[in-house]
Amino acid sequence: MEILSFPEEATPPGLRAQVREIQEQAWPSPPGEAAPPDAPVHDPALRPLSMLLVDGGTVMAALDVLSKEIVHAGARYAAGGLSTVVARREARGRGHGRRLVAAARESMRGRGLDLGLFTCDRPLRSFYEGAGWQLLPGAVLIGGTPEDPFPSDRPGFDKVTMAGFFSPAARRAEPLFHGSRIALHPGETDRLW
Repeated sequence: MEILSFPEEATPPGLRAQVREIQEQAWPSPPGEAAPPDAPVHDPALRPLSMLLVDGGTVMAALDVLSKEIVHAGARYAAGGLSTVVARREARGRGHGRRLVAAARESMRGRGLDLGLFTCDRPLRSFYEGAGWQLLPGAVLIGGTPEDPFPSDRPGFDKVTMAGFFSPAARRAEPLFHGSRIALHPGETDRLW
């Protein structure tokens, strides 16, 4: 098995079609509304990087890393987050997703990002912790836009915020992120990565 990375728009068509198939398994589109396999999923302004765990040409797991600059407590940080983390249905429970999520964390660190931030459903917390991420206690990500915010603590959501602090500046600032509302504002396409 190998991990392949591509800018989303440069993912080879055959692999991209498999990723869309796996995403449809996890999050089915309404009948007749599935996007074409080559349609972008993410806002290009977030520089989506697709990471795929591939076994003999078959995509076993996939995710996208989105990134942008954020400002928190008066300081600027290069931040990234995980999006559309998914494993092939028939291959779940074999550690493929965990391996890919851990590799994404190391990729973010290696690309010079200061920190990684994302939300997940509360029951998935231990999965992400097992891949090296840490719970950011009491933190809420504010997605959407400043004019139309989309907070991760909105009614009906049961999310926790996960983080990785990579740069020395981010590690020093970690206490400022605990219990805080973090303005992510990734836009209208990726309302909350």
